[in-house]
Parts: sequence; structure tokens; C-alpha cells
Amino acid sequence: MLIFENWKKVLILIVSIFAILFSLPNFVSKNSVPNFFKAGEIRLGLDLQGGSYLLLEVESDSLQTDRLNSVADELRIALRNASPRIGYKNLSVINTELTFSLIEENDVDLIKNLILNIDDSLIVDDEDFSSIQVSFSEEKITEIRDYAILQSIEIIRRRVDEVGTNEPIIQRQGDERILVQLPGLDDPERIKRLLGKTARMNFRMVNETASIDEALSGRVPPGSDLLYELDPRTGEKSLPYIIYKRIGVSGDQLVDANPSMDQYNQPVVSLRFDSTGSRKFGDLTSKNVGKRFAIVLDGEVISAPVIREAITGGSGQISGNFTFETASDLAVLLRAGALPAPLTILEERSVGPSLGKDSINAGMYAAIIAIILVIIYMLVIYGARFGVVANISLIINILLILAILGVLDATLTLPGLAGIALTIGMAVDANVLIFERIREESRSGRSNIGAIDNGFKEAFRTIVDANITTLLAAVILFQFGSGPVKGFAVTLALGVMTTMFTSLLLSRGIITIWYNRYKPNNLNI
Repeated sequence: MLIFENWKKVLILIVSIFAILFSLPNFVSKNSVPNFFKAGEIRLGLDLQGGSYLLLEVESDSLQTDRLNSVADELRIALRNASPRIGYKNLSVINTELTFSLIEENDVDLIKNLILNIDDSLIVDDEDFSSIQVSFSEEKITEIRDYAILQSIEIIRRRVDEVGTNEPIIQRQGDERILVQLPGLDDPERIKRLLGKTARMNFRMVNETASIDEALSGRVPPGSDLLYELDPRTGEKSLPYIIYKRIGVSGDQLVDANPSMDQYNQPVVSLRFDSTGSRKFGDLTSKNVGKRFAIVLDGEVISAPVIREAITGGSGQISGNFTFETASDLAVLLRAGALPAPLTILEERSVGPSLGKDSINAGMYAAIIAIILVIIYMLVIYGARFGVVANISLIINILLILAILGVLDATLTLPGLAGIALTIGMAVDANVLIFERIREESRSGRSNIGAIDNGFKEAFRTIVDANITTLLAAVILFQFGSGPVKGFAVTLALGVMTTMFTSLLLSRGIITIWYNRYKPNNLNI
């Protein structure tokens, strides 16, 4: 009698039931499967479902520039209040360096202490007092870059989720890049517009005393900017405005933004501020009744209405030449929050749904043909008994891979399908090794029990060695490969583990139970 422990039988039963139930959502209608088992539904990649692939770069240098500008403002105040007085000139921020000149060389130590008191992560190059250079340390630059990446990923996720994209993949890639995959996306241009805006909004007063003509000729008044109103329908610049640089209310103090219709049935964006923003907005509007203020988004004027009365309720509306879609997009941007730094699209790929469907059909036909040919081959070579065992093992192997991929929420791509196809061959190969060994043992005169037992024992080491080397290759591919290669590595690694389970446990369990029950005189293998 062949020995096969009861715990192994229970394990095989549990795993087989798991494979069948959690792979069901991939073969039948979702409505006919209980919600619990829908976790096994496989998520298809862009090459199978269609959609957009974007590789974005976070321009973290601009975040360094912004922080250095803040340092420059604090430094000006500190220098103004310094005693004894420190003479300086040409204080400005250029790219990722703050530079200025000292009038007196003796002030070098004083200025260095002032700067380090503002931020001790700054590095001061004071070799030449006539050209002081201030920049962040490498550790601080890394911290700023990591903050920019993580915050950008969170904001991107909010913006994409607001649009309702199905199961987006948003992840960091390298030091300054973000990978965004949007399966099933219908309008990639809209997503690009949403991701391309930093969405830094603020409310600033319009300088109505300055001359527009002089500003257009290059003579912009100190403390002001020349900005243009942007037509949201066409995206083109229209009216120029001279806007004070001083920010009255920041967009960071918004708590909600929604598209709506005004009394004239025109699309607008309704805003609601937090308590601090409400107070500032109320002060700004109450002190400037009859004057014009500008709503500025990423350096462009959305609208510049005249303040008719004080707005103290903490809410307001942005009106302009909006369509409902552009109003909705602006509301999405404001709700999601501003990106810490601008994003640049480095790479863009789009796959149409028809191409993805063709890929799925081609993969399914190839898999079905391969499985049918393998099933026929195993039945012809090893007969109705052992051939059926090999085919049951193969089918459970495939269902187990699909179930695990679904439960792990993995994304199946074309290279992943190739990994599953390779697994079919590996699963058959393992059973071939076992059955050939059993055949040899039987022909050499061993008893049926001895042939089966020795067949599995002798083939065990060969199967384990072959599969472990393949598993190591899959791990290396996953570690050092890019997206498509990783998809292949994941399915290959899963296939190795499921093949070892089905060939060494499932096949042996079925053969053992069959033999102990029927005790045939001849194995017929």
C-alpha cells in the first residue's frame, strides 16, 4: 500500500478548491460569482486592455528655488533688523543658488550665522565676500526630492481618482520619475492636461494705477507682475493685467471646489475656504470694495472680477469663459491640491482597446490550442490513467496561477501570458520526468508500488533542481528588469512554485489514492 499522509490530502483539497473558486471570475460573468470570490479577477495591463502609459519627471529643482526664495525673504528681514547693520547688494535666487554681495568683508561671519539660523541645512560659500553663494546640502536636496516625489504621487492619485479612471497604477521609478498607467482610459489628452498643471492658485489684487502699455513695453512696476488672462475654451492668452505680487489668499486654504451653474446658467466653479482662508478672504474683499482682484492659477489669470461687496461667508465663485468640462477639470485640480513641483511628460504611449482585445484573443487561442495539444499528447503517450492525472495536474496548475494573480491584484500583460505559456510546458515536463521514471522502474521488474514510489523519489531531485534554477532566473529578471520583463518574471516564478506543487504533491496524491483503491495488476504506462 502506498503511503500518503492525510495532511497532504487536506492541503491538496484546500489548494485545489481555492484555485477553482478564485479563478472562476475570469471565466464567467461577474454577476454569477459571489463578491468574496471576485478578488480573484485578474487586472489586465495596458497591452491587453488598452489605455495610456505616462512617464513623468518631477522638476524638484523648482521646489529648491521656491524654498530658497523663502530663505531670501527671511534673510532680507533679518538683514534689515540686524545690528550692527550689514550692507549687501544684488540678493537674488538663480536656479538652485541664492547669491548676493557684501559691502564689507568683515560681515562674512555675521551673514553666515544669520543664514544658518534661518536654515542649518544650507551651505554657505563665503570664500569671496563679493560673491556669496548659498545652496542646500546634498542630504537636504535628497529630502526635498523625496518629498516632491511622494507628494506628487499622492496629488496625481487624487486627480486621477477624481476623473474616475479604472484601477490606475501610479508608482515611483528612479529618483525623480513617476510611472502612471491608466488602463481603459478613453480621453488621454484630458489626463495630460490635468497632470500638466501644477495648480497653484492664489487671489491677488490688480494694480489698476499702473500703465498696461508701459508694462507691455517691459517696464513692469516693482512689486508687480504682468500676467495674462487665459481663455479656458481655447487655451490662448487674451487680456493682460498688472497684478501685485503680494498674495491675499492662497489656494492652500481651499477645502472644497465643485463645478456648478450661476444665475445666468453659465458654468462656474464654487469654492469653500477653511477658517483661516475665510477670514483672509473676508478681509481682502471688505477692504477693497469697488476694486478688481485676480484669481491666478499657475501664473495665469483665470478671471479678474470687481469686488462688489465684502464676501465673509468663506465661499465664492470663479466665473469665466468655462465649458462644464473645463469647470469640472479646474474643480478637480483645486480639490486634489497643488503639485509641489511641475511635472514633465518624458514618455507617452497609448494602446487602443481594439488592439488590446486582439492581443487577448490571440493569447487565448494560443493557450487553448496549446492545452488541447498537450492533453491529447499526454493521453496518447501515457494512456487513460496516467495521462488523465497529468492533465488534471496541468489544469489545476493553470487555475492556481490565475487565482493567485487575481488575489495578489497583479497586472497581467502580454509578457505575463508568455510566462503562463512557458509554465504549461514546465508542468508537462515535470510529469513526463515522473512518468518516464515510473515506466523504467516498472520495466526493470519492480512491483507496482515500488515503481510508483521510486519514480516519484528519483524524479524529485531533478524536478526541484530544474525549477529552483528557473526560479532564480525569474528573481533576477524581476530585480533588474523593467515593467514588461517584470510581468514575465512574476508569472514565471508563480508557475515554478505551482508546478512543483501540482507535480510533486497533486499528481502523487491522485495516483496514490487511485492505486490504493483499485489495486491494478498492471500500471499500463
